[in-house]
Amino acid sequence: MPRINPVELATADTGVQATLGAVKAKIGMVPNLFATFAQAPAVLNGNLAFADALTKGVLTAAQREIVSLAVAQYNSCHYCLSAHTLLGKGAGLSPAAIRAARQGKGESAIDNAIATLALRIVETRGQVSDADLSEARLAGLDDARIVEIVGNVAHNVLTNFMNNVAQTKIDFPVVDVAIAA
Repeated sequence: MPRINPVELATADTGVQATLGAVKAKIGMVPNLFATFAQAPAVLNGNLAFADALTKGVLTAAQREIVSLAVAQYNSCHYCLSAHTLLGKGAGLSPAAIRAARQGKGESAIDNAIATLALRIVETRGQVSDADLSEARLAGLDDARIVEIVGNVAHNVLTNFMNNVAQTKIDFPVVDVAIAA
C-alpha cells in the first residue's frame, strides 16, 4: 500500500487533469509515479519538463536508460528498476545490457564509461575523484556528456527517492532489486 496516494485523474484539479491527460495521450497510461507527483503539481511539472529536456541532449535513449538502471539499482528503487527495465528494452538494450547497467557496467567502452560514472556519482554523492573523471574522458566522454550524466543521475535520484518514500505501487512488469545469479 502506498504511503503517499496517487492523485486520481477524475478528481484532480483541471491543471493536473490536463497534465496527466497529456501524459496518458503520449504514452498510453498515467504511471503511478506521475500520479503521485501530482500531489504537488510543481514537482510533477518540473519532473516532466526536466525529463523532456534531457531527451534533447547528446545521450541516446539507451544511454539514458543505462544511467537510470545503474542509479535505480544503487538506490534500491523497485519501481524505477521495473519501469526502466521495460523502457531500456524499448530503447534497444538487450537483457545482458540491462543486467550490466544494473551493475554499473556497459557492453561497449562508451556505455561502460557512462554506467561507471553514473554509479560513481551516486556512490560518492557527487564527490567523484579526478581519477573518475579522467577515466570517463579517456573512455570518450566529453564535458557535455559528463554534464548530461550528472543531470540524468539527479533526475533519477528524484524519482527513486519519491518512489522509495511513497512506496509507489508498481504498474510495470515487476523487477526484483536482487540480481539473479
